[in-house]
Formats: sequence, structure tokens, C-alpha cells
Amino acid sequence: MADIVRAGFLRHLRGTPTAHVQYLRRGKVVRQGTGLSFWFRPLAAVLSEVPVNDRELPLLFHARTSDFQDVTVQASVTYRFADPALAASRVDFSISPGTGQWSATPLEQIGGLLTETAQQHSLALLAGTSLADALSSGAIAVREQAAAGLAADRRLADTGIEVIAVRVVAIRPEPEMEKALRTPARELVQQEADRATYERRALAVERERVIGENEMHSQIELARLEEQLVIQRGANARRQVQEAAAASQTETEAQAAREQRLGDARAYTTRAVGEATGAAETARLSAYRDLPEAVLLGLALKELAGNLPQIGSLVLTPDLLAPLLTRLGLGNAGGGVSFPAAAGDQPGQRP
Repeated sequence: MADIVRAGFLRHLRGTPTAHVQYLRRGKVVRQGTGLSFWFRPLAAVLSEVPVNDRELPLLFHARTSDFQDVTVQASVTYRFADPALAASRVDFSISPGTGQWSATPLEQIGGLLTETAQQHSLALLAGTSLADALSSGAIAVREQAAAGLAADRRLADTGIEVIAVRVVAIRPEPEMEKALRTPARELVQQEADRATYERRALAVERERVIGENEMHSQIELARLEEQLVIQRGANARRQVQEAAAASQTETEAQAAREQRLGDARAYTTRAVGEATGAAETARLSAYRDLPEAVLLGLALKELAGNLPQIGSLVLTPDLLAPLLTRLGLGNAGGGVSFPAAAGDQPGQRP
């Protein structure tokens, strides 16, 4: 809005770059243009201010489709005052000389005009369109229809209004109908989700089956290797036993051969010793063969004495010596021999 400053009986107006100001005095245009700044007398001045920048007008209206379903259209219209002087002559854009505020509501009036015009063309299009088509591709059709209708509207052109763009944001049905329409799509999406879940589970089961088969094959291969290992260990054990038996047999045969050779050597030695001993005995017996019996007896006693243990004292009785002496031929003819008295005998006694 314009900035108006009071200075005594005069006023000073300072405009903006986006507002067209028109100054009338006595029904004639004194000044008009964008971004003006001037002095004026409030009692004789008629001021108008028309915005020349682009304006956004949001639209929200209800419509009915060919299948009698209510929809809500959300759109917006971008417009501007291409001829602000013409707009000021058709719509009340006058401002107060004291405050600079609009005396009326011109933008609301223009907004109502644009809304009714766009709504009229949109309703005519949606009335011949089904709900499904309106929701799927109705936004483009409504936008094109509303833009064409606003551009061709004679009243807007006579007011100096230029429609720059029309945008349809959304076309929505009633909440219950929207929920009902979403149900099939939601069910379809849920079915796809379930199918994906089932496929994922099936894939997981298939992978688990493959893993199980691989584990089973691994166990079978491990069992086969273990069987081969047991067989090999058994063969190795048998080979070790056979080798040990062969070694033991060889050792036994060698030991037997050694024992046999040792026995043969011992037998030969014994035989040789026996033969030598026999030869010696034969020679000795041959030497003793021609000796007298008394000499042989003496030699025998000598041999016996050499093999007897040591005797500290010996008691010989006549009964022991008589036969010996008799055989030696030492006894007298009377058959009596005198012996010394034995220990314990009385003197003068004979045995």
C-alpha cells in the first residue's frame, strides 16, 4: 500500500514499484503510473492504487461426476492486472487520502470472479467424467479446461485481468469413497507383498534345502573318507602284524639256528672231551691193569684220602684193620695182630 504522510493541509504519497497509482482531480487524471511520489490536497484528490505484480488465488470447490460422486477440486490461479487504468475504471481500487488503505475490497471481488469462472468450466467438464477417470486423469483435463475458459472470458479481458497460469493440485472424492477406492489397490499391494513374502520364504526354504543337501553330501563324503581311513588303518595294522610275525619268525629261525649250532658245538665239544677222557681213562686203566692189587688199593686209598674232608683224628679198631691187613698179607700165621689200646680201653684188656 501507498505511504501517505500529512504535512499541514497537504499530503504526500509515496508509491511502491508494484502498485499503479492514479491521481484524479475534478474528474481528470493528474498523475498515474508505477512508483510515483507526489503532493496532493486531500479534499480535492481521488486516489486509486492497482497492484501490477502477479497474484496467486487459491481455489477450493466441490463438483459432481457423471456417476453422481462428489469430489473436491483444489487448484490455484495466477493472474495480474495487465491494464491497471482499465481495472481502476471497472473495479473500485480507490484508497483513503488519509491512510492509504482501500476503501472497498477489490481483490476479493476479483477473486470471486476468477473462482466462479474457473469453477463454472471445471464443473461442466467433471459432470461428463466418471469418478475413476476424474481421479486418474481429470486434473490435466480440468486445468486445460479452466485455463481455456478463463482466457476466453470477455469480462476478465474488459477488466484488464490477464490469467497467467492455472494449476490443479488435487481432485479428491469423499473420505468414505476414497477409502473404498483405495481398498482394491491396497489389497493388490498387499497381495504383491504377500507374494513377495511367500517367494522370499520359498527361496529361503530352497536355500535351506540346498544347504541341507550340501551338509548331507559332506557327511556322506566324510563317512566314506572315514571308511577308507578305517580300511587303510586295518590294512596297515595287518601289514604291521605280518611284518612283526615275519620278523619274529626270522628271529626265531635265527635263534633256533644259533641254538642248533651252539648245541652242535657243545655236542662236538662234549664228544671230543668224552673221547679224550675215555682215551685218558683207557690209558690209565691200561697202566693200572698190570699193577699188583696192593698197589691199586693203596692208590685207591690215596685218591680217597685226597677227596675226603679234613679229619682231625681217626680211630681205627681191629675189626676195621684186620680184614685189610689180612688182604695185604701183613698178618701172622696165628692170625693175631697186636694193636695199641684204643681210647677208653682198660690196660691189659684185649679187644
